Amino acid sequence: MNATDRTPADLLRSALAADPGRPLVTFYDDATGERVELSVATFANWVAKTANLLQGDLGAGPGDRVAVLLPAHWQTAVWLLACSSVGVLADVGGDPAAADVVVSGPDSLDAARACGGERVALALRPLGGRFPQTPAGFADYAVEVPSQGDRFVAFSPVDPEEPALVVGEVELTGAQVVEQARADGEAGARVLSGLSYDTWDGLSAGLYGPLASGGSVVLCRNLDQLGEGALVKRVESERVTVSRL
Repeated sequence: MNATDRTPADLLRSALAADPGRPLVTFYDDATGERVELSVATFANWVAKTANLLQGDLGAGPGDRVAVLLPAHWQTAVWLLACSSVGVLADVGGDPAAADVVVSGPDSLDAARACGGERVALALRPLGGRFPQTPAGFADYAVEVPSQGDRFVAFSPVDPEEPALVVGEVELTGAQVVEQARADGEAGARVLSGLSYDTWDGLSAGLYGPLASGGSVVLCRNLDQLGEGALVKRVESERVTVSRL
C-alpha cells in the first residue's frame, strides 16, 4: 500500500509490486468442499484478464454501470477489481435493467435478463469451471476469460473522484473506497470473513480492508454448513487473526 493509491486498482498494483507471492484471497465453499488460494500475482492476473474482457469484448468504460449479481466468491472479488481497473461503476446487487453490463451467478440469471446490454454468466463451479451448457443470452465467463491478455492498460485514465462502487444505499468514489478500506483494515491481518458481499461491511472484511492493509482474507461461502469445531480448526490451520462472521 502506498500513500498515493487512490483507487482499489492502485492498491492491487502496490500489493503486486511489494510481494507478489503472498496469499491474498483464500476461498472456501462449504457446500461443495472447494478451497482455492490465490496469491497476489495470481489474483492480479485474473483481474487483468477480466478487465481486458470488460473493456475490450464488452465495450465498457468510464461512466458505465456494471450490475454485479454474485455472492461472496473469489471470482466476485476479481470482478470488483476489474471494474476499478476499467473505471466503471460496480453496482453490487444492482438493478440489471439500469446497467450497461450485468455479471450474474447461476441463481440470478432470470433477473439478469432484464439488462439490455452485455450479459456475462459465471457458473461459480470449483476450479472456475464453465457451464455444461452456456445460458441463452449470456457469455460464459469461464469460456471467454482464459484467452484474454495478461496485462491490462485502460483506454481512459480512471478518475478516483468518480463513483466506483454502489452497495445497498452506499455510493462511494474510488478514493472513498480506499479511504474507508484503510480505516477498516488492520495491518497485516489475516481475516476470516463469512459475511455476504451485499453490504459495505462484507465487502470491506472480505476484500477491500485486507487489500488496503497488506493483509489477506479467508473468504467463506456457505459457512453455516460448517460445524463449530471445524470452524475452530480452520481458524487455526489458516492462521486467522481476525474473524468477521
